[in-house]
Amino acid sequence: MLTDLYRSGRLSQLLLFIACLAGAIGLFASRALVSLSPVLGVVAAFTNPGWRPALRQALRIRAVWALAAVYLLLLLSVFYTENLAEWRHQLFRQLPWLGIPLVFALAVPLSGEQRRWVGRCYVLVAAAVAAATVVKYLLNREYVNKLVSMNQNIPSALGVFHIHFGIMLALAACWGVLLARPTEQPRWWRYALLGSAIVSALALHILAYRTGILALYAAVLVNAGILLLRRPRLAFIMLACAVLFPIIAYNTLESVQRRWTATVYDYQQFAQGQDINRFSIARRMAAWSNAGNIIRENPVLGVAPADTELEMMRQYDQHSFGLLKENRVMIHNQYLHFLVSSGLVGLLLWLWVLLGPLTHPALRRNLFVVQLLAVQAAATLVDSLLEMQLGFNLFVFSYGFIVVAAERRARAQANPEAEKTV
Repeated sequence: MLTDLYRSGRLSQLLLFIACLAGAIGLFASRALVSLSPVLGVVAAFTNPGWRPALRQALRIRAVWALAAVYLLLLLSVFYTENLAEWRHQLFRQLPWLGIPLVFALAVPLSGEQRRWVGRCYVLVAAAVAAATVVKYLLNREYVNKLVSMNQNIPSALGVFHIHFGIMLALAACWGVLLARPTEQPRWWRYALLGSAIVSALALHILAYRTGILALYAAVLVNAGILLLRRPRLAFIMLACAVLFPIIAYNTLESVQRRWTATVYDYQQFAQGQDINRFSIARRMAAWSNAGNIIRENPVLGVAPADTELEMMRQYDQHSFGLLKENRVMIHNQYLHFLVSSGLVGLLLWLWVLLGPLTHPALRRNLFVVQLLAVQAAATLVDSLLEMQLGFNLFVFSYGFIVVAAERRARAQANPEAEKTV
């Protein structure tokens, strides 16, 4: 029985399917599932009876090379880092740059129905956790609104940090709409997915998750731009929604009003040179200013990823902006983070990761790919998502599941005889 499963390739495919389900659900609910997911994925890759031709094809997938290049740059930074202990830690922590893309390039690929089930689970779990978090907000509205007034917020009902949870909800809203489009599925599935997408989008506004809202509207605007020539009426409807919905949210939701007021006031404290120890945006702007100083001194290769925090603290010693040591934050911008840690070389590699897939015609037409990249590109403007483990796991898993797998399918369709995985 097991031998037949192995020889047919179904064992590898089944293991990859379970790994993806564990990853999609674990991001919201369980670190244990997130840890189990790549282990099952590696086993799935090794149990592909056609791993040799799959490996040859994997080496032609540009998305795999893009992520590997980021890891290679970290590896080469050993020649100029001051902090070997942190370098070794980062070398281990960032192994998914290599491992996850190879899992999706080597294991027997998921069927279309399996991919849809993974997407459905992600969207439905996101909506359920979003609804529970909104209930938590409604039960503690006065307390949460006070947090929002201080540019803070509550985590998800299951404890996920609000910035990461907001990004996950933005992706769920985008993907829920796309998954609801195919008409061959039962009507109740379409309604469930569309309803879940609406719940995730509403929760973003009710909870005033600033980063998630930014990411969601970035995806809407990108989609409207894509549709402008082919379906101009729909594009203008999307553009109108991108303008009207924030206005409606501001005029109807106290949390959004408080978030906007707090954001403007926060910025003014930095611009006017006031005490910024209690202000989130102002502290980020202080960090961006100090990051700029480091970039000017180390423009090409940066200071090394392992030394980034050390160099930022040195800059704070010279330009403290009146911040106490416990209030000195890191960069909160992935683009600047790459410039500080790896210079222009690192930034170009990051842009290759984000924009490289769009040079492939099949990926450019794939709205799942476009929306993922739009959400991540916008969110990383205001946070260094890859520097926290959950943000890193979210990016690498979704990039492998969506981008690497899509490029593999596109290459297989262009040359059906090239890859014989079973």
